[in-house]
Amino acid sequence: MRLRVEFTTEPFDLDEAPAHALVAREVVEAAELDAVDVGPFGNTAEGGADAVLTAVDALLRKALEAGATRISLQVNVAEEGEA
Repeated sequence: MRLRVEFTTEPFDLDEAPAHALVAREVVEAAELDAVDVGPFGNTAEGGADAVLTAVDALLRKALEAGATRISLQVNVAEEGEA
């Protein structure tokens, strides 16, 4: 099964990316995922279920430790061949 995760971390800072946002991005970029898209207001990553769920666990833990006060997260089953 393939999964797609979309997430944002808060609080926002339009002038400079906060530490929690940088940590969250580092987690997904370092994970064994097939596709990662990092943007200023949202991020997406896609891959096998185990890789995505492992990345989500690390993302939640590390972003909260780095000062996130809210993490919005959505996980969807992705069609095979989508990226």
